[in-house]
Amino acid sequence: MGDDHNINLPPGFRFFPTDEELVVHFLRRKAALLPCHPDIIPDLDIYPYDPWDLDGKALAGGNQWYFFSRRTANRVSANGYWKPLGIDEPIVRGDGKKVGMKKYLGFYLGEAPMDVVTNWIMHEFRLSDSGSTSKSSKRRATSKADANKWVLCRVFERNGGSQGSIGEEGTELSCLDEVFLALDDFDEISLPN
Repeated sequence: MGDDHNINLPPGFRFFPTDEELVVHFLRRKAALLPCHPDIIPDLDIYPYDPWDLDGKALAGGNQWYFFSRRTANRVSANGYWKPLGIDEPIVRGDGKKVGMKKYLGFYLGEAPMDVVTNWIMHEFRLSDSGSTSKSSKRRATSKADANKWVLCRVFERNGGSQGSIGEEGTELSCLDEVFLALDDFDEISLPN
């Protein structure tokens, strides 16, 4: 990462969090303005950058990059744009409580309708809209307003080969991951009228 984000981590440190860990242990703390130790995920405005420019700007975990960003509807970069792929997937804790949502996005070069799909995928995590029902305070109201502003992003380039159930670095893909990744293949199929 950049020189201004110096972190002293032990040798062999690997960052491969689950979706639940990203939402509960990182995004929730960020939105509540609480410190994370170690503070390893940087803030980054993704949209001026193309996905292949993330190296050195975001936290690398194998072939994946992680960063916090402000939530925005404008997902345009210098050479393309991020397009949502299907419906959002709920992130559920072990006790069954929904804690967040995961949006799937694919990176397209150019502008529609002359765009070209790439192998770059983003998972954009946001906190669940269901808030606490306990007494409200000024801090909670500020925290909830800030919570809606932040997302945690995981960006990776899927390999051009097989789309099996195990991704690179031994990371398992969920059923929805496989479905959304397979949606790109439908562009090449012509359906009968």
